[in-house]
Amino acid sequence: MFNNDIHGRLFIGGQWRDSCSGSRADVIDPSTGRVVGTIADADIADVDTAVAAARAAFESGEWAGLSGRERARVLLHIAGLVRENADEIVRLESLDVGKPVALCRAVDIATTAEQYEYYAALAQTIDGATRKVPLNAFAYTRREPLGVVAAITPFNFPLILSSAKIAPALAAGNVVVHKPAEDTPLSALFMASLFERAGVPAGVVNVVTGSGSVVGEALLKHPGVDKIAFTGSTSIGRHVASVAGEMLKPVTMELGGNAAHIVFDDADVEKAIGAIIKGFVFNTGQFCMGGPRLLVARPLYDTIVGILAAAVAGVPVGDPRDPETVVGPMAADRHVKKVEEYVELARQEGGRVVCGGERLDRNGGYYYKPTVIAGLTNDSRVVQEEIFGPVLTVQLFDTEDEAIEMANSTSYGLASGLHTTNLARAHRVADKLQAGIVWINDWAMLDPAIPFGGVKDSGFGREYGPEALASYTKVKSVVVALD
Repeated sequence: MFNNDIHGRLFIGGQWRDSCSGSRADVIDPSTGRVVGTIADADIADVDTAVAAARAAFESGEWAGLSGRERARVLLHIAGLVRENADEIVRLESLDVGKPVALCRAVDIATTAEQYEYYAALAQTIDGATRKVPLNAFAYTRREPLGVVAAITPFNFPLILSSAKIAPALAAGNVVVHKPAEDTPLSALFMASLFERAGVPAGVVNVVTGSGSVVGEALLKHPGVDKIAFTGSTSIGRHVASVAGEMLKPVTMELGGNAAHIVFDDADVEKAIGAIIKGFVFNTGQFCMGGPRLLVARPLYDTIVGILAAAVAGVPVGDPRDPETVVGPMAADRHVKKVEEYVELARQEGGRVVCGGERLDRNGGYYYKPTVIAGLTNDSRVVQEEIFGPVLTVQLFDTEDEAIEMANSTSYGLASGLHTTNLARAHRVADKLQAGIVWINDWAMLDPAIPFGGVKDSGFGREYGPEALASYTKVKSVVVALD
């Protein structure tokens, strides 16, 4: 089940090694709550070693000095290895996060391989531009790699969200020190072995496992780190931004979300229902771009609540290793407890639990039934705050302007979506929604070419697309006198 020789050690400078202190941390299978192995628990000395290895690799030019085409060949090799090793990666991701294997294979594996393929293509396009100036000079710009990138990633999509940072960083010629979430490190360590096999030079990618308070904090404050790429909660994001600002380091961060999913009275109800359910049970609700707030036009409200009550209760919840499972366990017991607290708060705030609303007792795992709650006011905490679990609140609206106002009423702005058959309305409402990405007549349509990221408390900067690649480069201007 668990290879301690690889999965339990740090990957620094092209070598597998124990932490300097010898400290270790447990890895828990969320489907059973049982310990399945241990990993190295790094400290500040390990971070220093990893950053030094990354710096040496960058300054050697062995990676940064390659042409974009040469780096592209390696990135394509990584993509191929991800596909070839899909069975093992799916096993580890399911064991570590509780992801249903069918979901992991269809989404996580495919998306990760496509990320490396996409940035392999873009790696070959990095260039500058000549500028015509009223000087007796020839002026041009260069795009150069930043140097050492600290990639700090969360527990919910370990494979996808790490690749979303590492792929563009490598494409631009940077080197990386990756700190995966302490709860879910296994796929990051396995990917390090694939980087080796693909021919990524030693020290170009380093993986340091450990706590955010020790390893993450050391990376944030390390003078040898040139950029911070962070995905996580808004509260921690504020701290990350503060440290980055103090040290004048570029930072991109994708933070929390609490997206509104709007259904207008002219929507295709059958299509909308499928998107609604996908939007809040996908990845057991542990999805920053999920759609946990459903806003429904009054004429459709009772119909949609009734359909959801029956349909959501029938969503297969169970063992993530069962290919029929749609909703697996949450990643840790503390996440289930947080959901329990919010559902109880919803009852206190006058909400009506339409279905779900309780833990699922199964083999000691961290399961919670997909839950639909109706009757809450827009200013209730359960509506306004990010729950990050399989919980959907349903509210009604009367006018288009009211729907937009409700959708924009939270402090978050990562994603939003709407259902309508009126093309003019679709574009009109999308224009007014305060979100980094807006989906129309579906949910979670993502591709490495489509940038996503937040506004307001959902952060800044973008993952995916050429926008992400640009954020891993710096511009240098060169002006040559002609006399």
